[in-house]
Amino acid sequence: MMALDLGDASLAGIVAFYAIVNIAENLLPTVFGEMWRVLKPKGRLLLSFHIGDEIVRPDELLGRPISMDFFFSQPAAIRRHLQAAGFTIEDVVERGPYAPEVEYQSRRAYIFAAKAE
Repeated sequence: MMALDLGDASLAGIVAFYAIVNIAENLLPTVFGEMWRVLKPKGRLLLSFHIGDEIVRPDELLGRPISMDFFFSQPAAIRRHLQAAGFTIEDVVERGPYAPEVEYQSRRAYIFAAKAE
């Protein structure tokens, strides 16, 4: 996501569900800049992530050992990064977790953004 192999203004939309959870905050400006670059004018972005300030380092995922960081973020911080990249924020939705057998128990955020004309 830091160097998308796509042409400028080549996509009408991007859906990035939990795609940024393994990217440290200092790298998000590059990621969001790339998303902005590949979106057409008026292109839409739907982004979701875990809400918080922690870094979670599970030993396993889906029954398999892993070595991976999961970065939780505050909606206001992600909003600022998106705006700095040139996005207009259309809506921010937050929700609590579904049942433990369905998903990890964290609050979630969904940001709907658009590239200006």
